[in-house]
Amino acid sequence: MKRVVKLSLSLSALLLAACSKVPAGNVGVKFQMYGDGKGALQELPPGRYWVGWGYEMYTFPTFTQTYTFTRSPTEGRPTDESISFQTSQGLTVNADVGITYHIDPGKVTLIFQKYRKGIDEITDVYLRNMVRDALVKEAASLDIESVYGKGKANLIDAVQHDVSDEVGPVGIVVEKIYWIGELRLPENVVQSINAKIQATQMAEQRRNEVAQAQAEAQKVEAEAQGQAQARITIAEAEAKAIALKGEALRQNPHVVQMSAIEKWDGRLPTYSGGALPFLRIDATDGAK
Repeated sequence: MKRVVKLSLSLSALLLAACSKVPAGNVGVKFQMYGDGKGALQELPPGRYWVGWGYEMYTFPTFTQTYTFTRSPTEGRPTDESISFQTSQGLTVNADVGITYHIDPGKVTLIFQKYRKGIDEITDVYLRNMVRDALVKEAASLDIESVYGKGKANLIDAVQHDVSDEVGPVGIVVEKIYWIGELRLPENVVQSINAKIQATQMAEQRRNEVAQAQAEAQKVEAEAQGQAQARITIAEAEAKAIALKGEALRQNPHVVQMSAIEKWDGRLPTYSGGALPFLRIDATDGAK
């Protein structure tokens, strides 16, 4: 009886060992390794399946995956997985790069037919090599300042575009490829770039100061010209008014006499030598 129980337990253990589980959020691919149907594939949804001798089961997660290729032993694998590439001047740049992607559930079989590997091997080997090759290709036409400075974002965008075009048709959807931290350059190159950036910033500051001084000078000159023009305009207006007034008096001489009469208060001077009001009496008036 004990032998029967042991045999049953052994058979159960063997059967359990021969089963594989496809976790939730994954798609399984059952691959036949031997026999007449060698190479046959069967796509399986989440669940537990009998694999049996001569078969292998691969699982592919369909949710977003993130992996980092870094120098740090605490990220990704403990080995140095950072990526190096060269610029158009032959300068070597080393970088940590991250990738975020997901598997198209409808193309899992196609992915396996293409790479014959599981998702970990595809990430560690194929995707890393694609990122490295794209960096080498895109950076080869750029100088170090373009890679290190404002062209840094454009470079990684071009790499993402290249890798997406390569793996998209087989079912790997690249969501993002990105830099992790700063690019690593030779120290003498970093010092040279920083010195050039500082010189450029100082030159720009000087240009701004000169432009500001010129603008201030132009403002003062414009104000002076405006004030001078205003004085000229006032003087011209006053001269014109005087001329008009003189012309009016010449044409109307009685206006002055009438004005004097209007201003006289009717009293004669009370001191000797005082001037009499300006009055004109025509002889013809006395005769009457």
